[in-house]
Amino acid sequence: MELTLFYRTIVLYLAVLVAIRIMGKREVGQLSAFDLVVAIMIAELAAMSMEDINLPLHEGLVPIFTLVFLEVAFSYLSLKSHTIRGIVDGTPSLIIIDGKINEKELRKLRYNLSDLLGQLREKNVANIADVQYAILETSGELSVLLKSGKRPVTPEDLGLPDKYEGMPTPLIFDGRIHYNNLHSLQRDENWLQTEIKKAGVAKIEDVLYASLDTDGNLYVSEKEKAKKTAGGQSARGV
Repeated sequence: MELTLFYRTIVLYLAVLVAIRIMGKREVGQLSAFDLVVAIMIAELAAMSMEDINLPLHEGLVPIFTLVFLEVAFSYLSLKSHTIRGIVDGTPSLIIIDGKINEKELRKLRYNLSDLLGQLREKNVANIADVQYAILETSGELSVLLKSGKRPVTPEDLGLPDKYEGMPTPLIFDGRIHYNNLHSLQRDENWLQTEIKKAGVAKIEDVLYASLDTDGNLYVSEKEKAKKTAGGQSARGV
């Protein structure tokens, strides 16, 4: 019995893992009500199938993948139809308009002022009067657009030229070279080894993390063990 339960658990775990991957990569806070219901039902079906070993395994797997099919189908239809998207995901709501709270919308959503003020603080907004628009998204996240006079100054506002700032490219993870990234930058291992030594690290195996930014600056974070041995610094840039 124990062996049967062990195998059933493995199969159901893999099935749920595949199901969640098929459903997409959205975080829990970004799930629509439909997505959340499907996720809860999948978890319940998997739990029932693991607890009742007399239940044929396929009677647990079929409902799980039926729910996944429905979720994917509704997601696809939502891409094609605004009406279905509104039914499945709901619609965003304007909570603040030109510095004034939309009380009618708050009551409709049963969204209290304490929640509103808390989410504004999370956006580093202290004064409601500074807000042009605040929109409660279907995921429950609050999007805030400040009034033009309250927004941070940008290079464009000052008439300064801006430059491209892309994501740094990881080159080393825990002492292992990410060769695909290295080759995409048209660099080789010899170049990397040389740059690592310039940063004061003896060998690649001593690097916890290294990345190259769009300006050609190499960031190197040395492992604690290697740092204690060499007496170096924890992070360097070249």
